[in-house]
Amino acid sequence: MADHVDLDALRSRWLRTLLAAREGACHPDPYRYADDLLRRWSEPQRRYHTVAHLVAVLDHVDVLEKDADDPLAVRLAAWFHDAVYLPERSTNEERSARLAERALPEAGVGAERTAEVARLVRLTVGHDPADDDRNGQVLCDADLAVLAGPPSAYAAYTAAVRQEYHFVPDDAFRAGRSAILRQLLELPRLFHTPHAVAEWEATARYNLRAELEMLST
Repeated sequence: MADHVDLDALRSRWLRTLLAAREGACHPDPYRYADDLLRRWSEPQRRYHTVAHLVAVLDHVDVLEKDADDPLAVRLAAWFHDAVYLPERSTNEERSARLAERALPEAGVGAERTAEVARLVRLTVGHDPADDDRNGQVLCDADLAVLAGPPSAYAAYTAAVRQEYHFVPDDAFRAGRSAILRQLLELPRLFHTPHAVAEWEATARYNLRAELEMLST
């Protein structure tokens, strides 16, 4: 999946976002940040959280951006939200947020927007933005849009997640994954932006219920 990603096009997307978000002048080469992020997103332990996932989230942000107060902050948060990712650790979001807090000021992004990016990255721990958190709603909906994929795409997603957690025994994985699915299904809504609620909510819930039933058999 990641093999089919156009990395040059992805670097260009980074360049457009960073240049639009910068304040002042005389900043370091923007591509060094793109290269560092793409190196991170291409690490060998990743099977789902790859550059293909990054592209998907960015594409979904493009669809939902009219609902964000600061689309640039949301796009930067998409780049950083899984930049640090080790499947066996529970601190990935926090470490990714801290990476953003270090890198973005050096890259020329102002303190207020940097803080917002870091806040958004941390929000992806639970994907539970407040009702008035428009930026958070867009990022979380874009990140969870994979749940509303067609059957083949959803099957590929679940297979990739299992591969990332290959070190977890089957029984333990089924129990843990089932608990996550039940937690998601108990939420009053998976998505928050009008487009996502209308277009993705019902399909996502169908997919989650089908996966939970499969894991239970």
